[in-house]
Amino acid sequence: MRNFGTRGPVNAQENYIVSRTEETADFSNRVKEGRYIVLFAPRQSGKTTFFQRALDTLPTAAIAEPTYFPIRLNFEEYEDYTPAAFYASFYREICKQIEGVFQKRGSLTPETLNQFLENARITDHVEMREFFERLSDFLDNQKVVLIIDEFDGIPQATVKGFLHSLRHIYLPGKPRCPHSIGIIGVKSLTQLSYDRSISPFNIQDEFHLSNFTLTQVQELLAQYTDEIGQAFAPEVIESLHKQTAGQPFLVNRLAQILTEELDIPKTEPVTMVHFAAAHARLLRERNTNIDHLTTNIRRNRHFERILMEIMTYEEGIRFNLHDELISELATYGVIGEGPDGRCEILNPIYLHHIMQAFTPAVNGLERDYFAEENINGFLNYLTPAGQIEMEPLLDNFQDFITRAGFRILQVPETPQEYVGRHLLLTYLDSFVKTVGGIMSFEVPTGRGKMDLLITHNQRKYIVETKIWRGDTRYQAGKKQLAAYLKLENVQEGYYVVFDHRKEPEPRVETDHFDGLTIRSYVIPVIQEAPSHTLI
Repeated sequence: MRNFGTRGPVNAQENYIVSRTEETADFSNRVKEGRYIVLFAPRQSGKTTFFQRALDTLPTAAIAEPTYFPIRLNFEEYEDYTPAAFYASFYREICKQIEGVFQKRGSLTPETLNQFLENARITDHVEMREFFERLSDFLDNQKVVLIIDEFDGIPQATVKGFLHSLRHIYLPGKPRCPHSIGIIGVKSLTQLSYDRSISPFNIQDEFHLSNFTLTQVQELLAQYTDEIGQAFAPEVIESLHKQTAGQPFLVNRLAQILTEELDIPKTEPVTMVHFAAAHARLLRERNTNIDHLTTNIRRNRHFERILMEIMTYEEGIRFNLHDELISELATYGVIGEGPDGRCEILNPIYLHHIMQAFTPAVNGLERDYFAEENINGFLNYLTPAGQIEMEPLLDNFQDFITRAGFRILQVPETPQEYVGRHLLLTYLDSFVKTVGGIMSFEVPTGRGKMDLLITHNQRKYIVETKIWRGDTRYQAGKKQLAAYLKLENVQEGYYVVFDHRKEPEPRVETDHFDGLTIRSYVIPVIQEAPSHTLI
């Protein structure tokens, strides 16, 4: 029985797999045209799987014209090699791969080719170019397609010469060997820090491999349903795609939890109740994808500020790959370019983990959450029927900020302009853990918009947070929230705006829009601690 793969490249014999028909056809056409293709994308985004499957679609039988000879390499282990050691291993791997292609086709390596390989050597980039020029003489006019995975593992001292030689092979035109090249990695060529005063690979043809579309997620899950007979409710598939934004690892991980770890009887459909449990598990767990995410965003102390700015400022942050911070975050798969040309966090699950990474687990103010007369803590905000009373819960948060006063400025490692949101997230997170709910983010976030979704007893509670940017934007935000409530089929919403001005205007008000109710709070954030005068 096949399963949903999350441990490296997947294959159709063992795993359910998205066909990517259009992307494969595009790749094949570029190979046939002799392009030198580069694909740089974050880890666990399906690059290796795609290229392995795409190579398998190229004609290799003798009756096909032309035929292709695929050679697959991986540079992951080479980062600390000297140039000499790199080229020696490169040569041995080339020989091994050539022999493997003939074995896979059920034939022996021709004796003339064996002799050539035994007598050849590669000690530098020039000898590499000369090796490929000779290699084509022994392959009966087959077109060599060279695929190099994990290219950013190439030794630093080797990059410039290696790319120069590939360019030297490409420029004279066809026929050439390799006929086509695919270079796959995380970092782009310009991020590999070779001498940027030259352009050794300006012949590159960039290939973009997008996340799964909703249709592709439907295709993936349909394979499981066809084999096992267990159906997914349509809203489960839509929610799965929405929360992951189609990121391949996250899609497969959620599907894996639903089909293997929740013990749902195979005779029952997968419902939104099941999805909520799987989603909660994914938000809590540490896996390789989330570890990569959190490790990368902690690499540079400036990353927190720019990520918070993306989520704070309604003007947005322009997606500019010439900015090194933005370029790095995009390389790590943390942010992408939104439809308006601004930065946005790529999916709600990443946003959740980013906020968890930057929000202090303990802010030192927890004892001030409740007034002295509140002896039941967060349980006070549940009705006897087990429903959340959001209005009193947020009223109490507003009172908590007032009780804490200037001490909110002492929350550890939290920039002042973000402290209000951090405190709200920590407060609500503590609440949902106490009452057994789930808190998540609903949409990829940018331009100052952050929608929190609390799910408890199969009911949704939506809270939108913003920073005060004037009354016009404040009022517009209510209408935006109303539109979102309609989309989610929720009747009540909550709007929390933090006012950082020196003379803030606190507000609490309730508005009604087309049968919807919005409870709004404008909460002052203290600007500075009071001065102490010695008498």
